[in-house]
Amino acid sequence: MRFAICNELFQDWPWEKALELTRECGYTGWEIAPFTLGRRPEQMPDERRQQLNEQLQRSGIDVVGLHWLLAKTEGYHLTTDDAETRDRTAKYLGQLAKLCRDLGGSIMVLGSPQQRNFPDTMTHAHAEANAVQVLEATLPELERHEVTLALEPLGPGEGNFWNHAAQAVTVIERLASPNIRLHLDIKAMSTEDQPIDDIIRTHAQHMAHFHANDPNLLGPGMGEVPMEPIFKALRDVDYQGWVSVEVFDYSPGIETIARESMQNMRNALKPA
Repeated sequence: MRFAICNELFQDWPWEKALELTRECGYTGWEIAPFTLGRRPEQMPDERRQQLNEQLQRSGIDVVGLHWLLAKTEGYHLTTDDAETRDRTAKYLGQLAKLCRDLGGSIMVLGSPQQRNFPDTMTHAHAEANAVQVLEATLPELERHEVTLALEPLGPGEGNFWNHAAQAVTVIERLASPNIRLHLDIKAMSTEDQPIDDIIRTHAQHMAHFHANDPNLLGPGMGEVPMEPIFKALRDVDYQGWVSVEVFDYSPGIETIARESMQNMRNALKPA
């Protein structure tokens, strides 16, 4: 089990300062939101990609991959009936796969609820068929760059598509590709009827990535959800991937969030 943190937490900090705190807290990975790299990250020159890759390597921090793939973009959507938009979305995801690999990463988390929600006039099955078409069109680039696209179920407070881990698993099993797998998130799983540790155990065979946080939008252990059963489940299923801290409320301060999240995860892993 390896610990990472999502880079948008550091907001306007220089990368040098952010990477130093990351390393100091004990994280060994960064998960990068493309919008932190500029308005058109997919157009970043190869030279700049290499510079960032080398900077991360010098810092001793690995790139896990990318998340918030479609956030703060225009013209992309996963479940729309518009075929041109779906084609454009697949192409963009393919471009992000190359960016992910160029930066040293291998995982892309597909959350981005605003770019996948469907209207009341559409059924979930119809939306899923459209999403599958996008994923099928993206697969060649994922395979070419050896990148895994991890589908992220999100709670109903964020949208209406893939609200349950089982819904994402249906698509994963339908596509039957090692490059399309499951991402699980504590905040999202807290909205399901099943206990979080049971969800982890049920879907362990499909899981490629994991986000640690709390329904209160802070880091793991900074709210009411107990971390010990969750991390015990991860250990029980022999999860060997990354656990990335992803928060949405920065009010306690960047350093506090980074330090307390790591300490809480370490405490959760201690023998009872």
